[in-house]
Amino acid sequence: MTDRRLGLYGVLFVMGAGWGLSVPLAKIAVSTGHQPLGLIFWQLVVIVALLGTINALRGKTLKLGREYWRLYLMIALCGAVLPDIFFYLAAMRLPGGIMSIVLASVPIFSLPIALALGNERFAWRRLIGLSFGLLGIVLLIGPDASLPDRAMAAFVPIALLAPALYATEGNLVAKWGTQGLDPIQTILGASLLGMVITAPLAAASGQWVNPLSSFGAPELALAASAALHGIVYAVYVWLVGRAGSVFAAQSSYLVTGFGVLWSMLLLSERYALLVWLALAIMMVGTAMVQPRARNQPVAPHPAIGDHADGA
Repeated sequence: MTDRRLGLYGVLFVMGAGWGLSVPLAKIAVSTGHQPLGLIFWQLVVIVALLGTINALRGKTLKLGREYWRLYLMIALCGAVLPDIFFYLAAMRLPGGIMSIVLASVPIFSLPIALALGNERFAWRRLIGLSFGLLGIVLLIGPDASLPDRAMAAFVPIALLAPALYATEGNLVAKWGTQGLDPIQTILGASLLGMVITAPLAAASGQWVNPLSSFGAPELALAASAALHGIVYAVYVWLVGRAGSVFAAQSSYLVTGFGVLWSMLLLSERYALLVWLALAIMMVGTAMVQPRARNQPVAPHPAIGDHADGA
């Protein structure tokens, strides 16, 4: 293995460790009763500050045309606001390790959505991988599941709505692209719009959080988790440019594995044998449904909501 390749694997490893750490940090953020909308708003504030600074240092501007606002709205709803609502609701009840395993289901949900949108072609290997993923989910919520509290099983479907939305976002971007914006510009615009959406909703629903009133461990965990999201996302973008999207997609295994390990270390969680079995089966399923590398160039995308010529 060349030094360059070894360095890329090192970046992949550190990125997975950082992203996995955000899972137990989310558990700590909700530990004192902070509600999702308030947390999401401040998470977006941190991401906007971080990515906005990076964008300015690169000399990039934020595009504000109508076609861009449609993109920002789709990313904000499917990639931030809605999935984070379900993620935080589930994190209030489920162990961090279980949340990490649930997040591994993004490729499992992505496959049927991709087939429906025409983004991918059917393959038996990937159908078998989907079956493995579903089996892993059944082990987590089935009658013999070994969760610390049997009542927790009811929150696993809520947690699964987050990866389902992430998978939807990814497929919509694959279908219609980002209108010529790079990923940092896209996430920055979506995060700004997400702030506009969540601020009045948090205030009206009584979920507003003032992190400066009592800045303790939950507020620090929220800030650290948001900063990690921003930094790791920037690294992910860099890694895709250097090594390709298929190589970077291997981070999903590391995120899940590190999420479990960080939860054991920071939250003192321990898991039954069935949970470890579910993790192994989910990893196998994820590996089987991952898309193969594509060598052909990507065609220009139509505007979001439009159809490509000849479609």
